Amino acid sequence: MRYDWLLFDADGTLFDYDAAEQSALQRTFEQFALPYTPRVLADYRVVNDLAWRALEEGRATPDQVKVDRFASLMATLPFPETPDPAAVSAQYLLNLGDSPHMIAGAEDVVREARDLARLALITNGLSAVQRSRLQKSGMDQYFEVLVISEEEGVAKPDPGYFDIVFERMGRPPRESALVIGDSLTSDMRGANLYGVDACWYNPKHKERDPAVTLQYEIDDLREVLAIAEGQR
Repeated sequence: MRYDWLLFDADGTLFDYDAAEQSALQRTFEQFALPYTPRVLADYRVVNDLAWRALEEGRATPDQVKVDRFASLMATLPFPETPDPAAVSAQYLLNLGDSPHMIAGAEDVVREARDLARLALITNGLSAVQRSRLQKSGMDQYFEVLVISEEEGVAKPDPGYFDIVFERMGRPPRESALVIGDSLTSDMRGANLYGVDACWYNPKHKERDPAVTLQYEIDDLREVLAIAEGQR
């Protein structure tokens, strides 16, 4: 089947979020004169995942995510005094916005995909971070539609988020679109809830959740091009 629209997630699908996160966190700790170790990154990823899951489930706002994850992280540090979590968060977001690390080959795939279908970027990322990274990487030129959850007040997988996406796309038939993303809980579940085909980008070969319906599972982004051309 050919698709008229390809809806790409950003972090973990096009952007190498792990690399950007590590770079931004280490730089932030250095700026606050805090010792940085691999354990800090591991602890941060745990609290960050919990914070974003709360956002996906509607239990937290973007503003809460920004600060709560650093409040939780600061509480794990073995120091009598630590910086204000809000100040650490603000600096981290600046550093993250300056870290437009891309997944290898992602820009080539998007450039070629633009000749096969119309493109939308759908992200639960934070507005200032995503807009900065899109501009610095040059990826903003490829997408007709960009929907950032923080700007809309609703996040994937909520069907209300996809209502906004499809409104911006001109309300095409749902069967004419394909969601491509690395997250089962936001991207793939969101596609399922909205009745849109789902393509799970799974380069780390994570375990598949049988409760999530997938039309495609890929471990190389270039497979998206064959899907878009109707060759899969």
